[in-house]
Amino acid sequence: MESHIDKSDRTEAEIRTLYITPAIKAAGWDLATQVREEFQLTDGRIVVRGKLHTRGKKKRADYVLCHKPNLPLAVVEAKDNNHGVGAGMQQALEYADMLDVPFIFSSNGDGFVFHDKTASSGTIETELKLDQFPSPKELWNRWAAFKGLTTETEEVVTQDYYTDGSGRTPRYYQLKAINRTVEAVAKGQDRILLVMATGTGKTMTAFQIIWRLWKSGTKKRILFLADRNILVDQTMRQDFKPFGGAMTKVTNRTVDKSYEIFLSLYQAVTGTDEDRNIYKQFSPDFFDLIVIDECHRGSAAEDSAWREILEYFSAATQVGLTATPKETRDVSNITYFGYPVYEYSLKQGIEDGFLAPYKVVRIDLDKDLEGWRPTKGQVDKYGNEIEDRIYNQRDFDRGLVLEQRTELVAQKVTEFLKGTDRDSKTIVFCENIDHAERMRKALVNANADITATDNRYVMQITGDNPEGKAELDNFIDAESSRPVIAVTSKLMTTGVDSKTCKLVVLDQSIKSMTEFKQIIGRGTRINEDYGKHYFTIMDFRKATELFADPAFDGDPVVVYEPRGGESVVPPDEAGTTTHVSPEQADNAWITGQSQGDGGPGSMDGDGSGLGSRLGRPKRYYVRDVRVLVRSERVQFMDKDGKLITESLKDYTKKTVHKEYATLRKFLDAWRAPERRESIIAVLAEEGVFFEALAEEVGTEYSPFDLVCHIAFDQPPLTRQERAKNVRKRNYFTKYGDKARKVLEALLDKYADEGLEKIEDVKILKVEPLAQLGTTMEIIEEFGGKPKYLEAVRELERALYSTGDSEPPSNDVGPQSQRG
Repeated sequence: MESHIDKSDRTEAEIRTLYITPAIKAAGWDLATQVREEFQLTDGRIVVRGKLHTRGKKKRADYVLCHKPNLPLAVVEAKDNNHGVGAGMQQALEYADMLDVPFIFSSNGDGFVFHDKTASSGTIETELKLDQFPSPKELWNRWAAFKGLTTETEEVVTQDYYTDGSGRTPRYYQLKAINRTVEAVAKGQDRILLVMATGTGKTMTAFQIIWRLWKSGTKKRILFLADRNILVDQTMRQDFKPFGGAMTKVTNRTVDKSYEIFLSLYQAVTGTDEDRNIYKQFSPDFFDLIVIDECHRGSAAEDSAWREILEYFSAATQVGLTATPKETRDVSNITYFGYPVYEYSLKQGIEDGFLAPYKVVRIDLDKDLEGWRPTKGQVDKYGNEIEDRIYNQRDFDRGLVLEQRTELVAQKVTEFLKGTDRDSKTIVFCENIDHAERMRKALVNANADITATDNRYVMQITGDNPEGKAELDNFIDAESSRPVIAVTSKLMTTGVDSKTCKLVVLDQSIKSMTEFKQIIGRGTRINEDYGKHYFTIMDFRKATELFADPAFDGDPVVVYEPRGGESVVPPDEAGTTTHVSPEQADNAWITGQSQGDGGPGSMDGDGSGLGSRLGRPKRYYVRDVRVLVRSERVQFMDKDGKLITESLKDYTKKTVHKEYATLRKFLDAWRAPERRESIIAVLAEEGVFFEALAEEVGTEYSPFDLVCHIAFDQPPLTRQERAKNVRKRNYFTKYGDKARKVLEALLDKYADEGLEKIEDVKILKVEPLAQLGTTMEIIEEFGGKPKYLEAVRELERALYSTGDSEPPSNDVGPQSQRG
């Protein structure tokens, strides 16, 4: 019946419905359980400029074909019949890599181009007729043979996912991580590492891995280890809830071995005394599978108590989860687990739109840049003579306290919140507990208008402060408005899932890439329901210089052991000899390495710093030294993941020039009405926000004039000026009286509201146009709708006509004549 119809008149959607879907169905694919159409892969990158944001284009695969739900096998990309049969292949290959599938198809409705990644030799791409599309069994058999799956391993690999009946599927990278891990276990790999950026759903991924291995009977008794009590409780209540009565939490150092799924803190199963090591109540072969959350914290170190647990249960398959694999000269996740079976980085998460992008506000203080030296015999506020030397940024809040510096930081944080949103959840990272105590006080005073009646607006949340720790759940809870500002040192670097945290303040010297990634991870979650689309990092210690380090988002490098003559202490672990918990770290100082390092000794219990070390106080407190802001700049992350300092105007100019190298090319594109809307949409996706530009240049200018002015240095005309120029040209004389009145009214609308309004025939129902007749009557005055639309387009061309100053026909770039 379709043979006489020209396919070139069909849209892509019609090509899919009439030709591609029937061919897939005829090959034996179940449309309900095996075929996913319009499969969304990404959410679209969030682009931020100023206070505005937009979403980039989402990636969607036209078809994803699955052996079973969540076990993808093939991608099919469709094009309309004006394209070649293989026109969608490049796009389909990209989607196939994202989903880890081996079979890729492109079609325009005439047939298929088939790309087979399992073909080790010979022809990789072939053309198929519509009735030659492979069956599910054929593709699965090819894949199973390529993977070397046996009957036993196939049963594990094809075990169903848990589903709550909602039809929701994990994100593409979660599918990839889960399927690769299950396959690795099925094939007998006993040490497995998964690297997934903070905020990308590691716990949910771990649940599906455990669920499938447990349900298949491959792993019957399973231990999930975490390093925070709140993480264990949160996991049981949320992601692991489907395990129900088969699950227990190890508490009070007692165990009930009748359960199958055990969740525990590292600390709950280890101790310094042999009789406190509860894990030895289990036989070494009791567990079949151990999953270690945040495995960089302890299992990477050979001498840690956590590693001792893993070695005791060495017969079990062990899966390590981390956002930040630790790789130093004597601490290595890779040495223990092997290379990751899958990695999903912060950069990729932001690019896909699953993680929040960030802006960086870098504030340099004069004493941080120049250092400070006391005058001869100068004493601190407690009467201690200050050791004569130059104190620098690494000394501040460790060996030396400049109290006005703390107050200035608090003022700048408060200034930012007042300028954005006073209720934005904020974490302030300090050097230590003493610093956190002083920062809390400074922030309370800086926000006195709120804290005078609301003592929970600012809270110190550190390991030694039970009142503050009790507020941690409230800080994390999106629906809880208090506390707003959490002041901490180490306690909140990991395991704090605060989806509404919009500001991360760094007043802490950070040299460890692992710690830096963990801290940045506190802000990367998106919560659009609460207006959280991006976050800001306010940096007072140059910590964000680590963004430029190739290791920030690069591949981890293994260094197995120190070289001859080198210290066994890795550079980013200087001063530490054993692993400590976050709570211990919050209550302990790292001993300084030299006089210039400014590292303090252990802190006195009262925090006064009056104790002595080698005859000197732990810390000098200086009140009367003024501290000033030397420089302040805002940076944002570009699409390549690099921090750049650039104005909105500069960014707009560069972005427009990438699309339109010359003014002539831009004018030619803009004057085609069907392209005008897409031009604005494409530029918006790239981060060109016309609303923000109008605030800088003038709200009376149209997007056309904003682009011409900013990108091509043309003096802009307001909408009112352009309308006036059209009237000067006697443009309306060729029309009848009533049609002329309509066009004049449309011109007034343009001057007031912009071009988009006059392109829509619905505007004819709006006053004063409605007074001129019904929509049909007005259109008939022009001789019908086609002639009416042509008159509107002619009006638009007149609005954007450059008259005598039209650029010459050859291409011209910036500095051309007015356009």
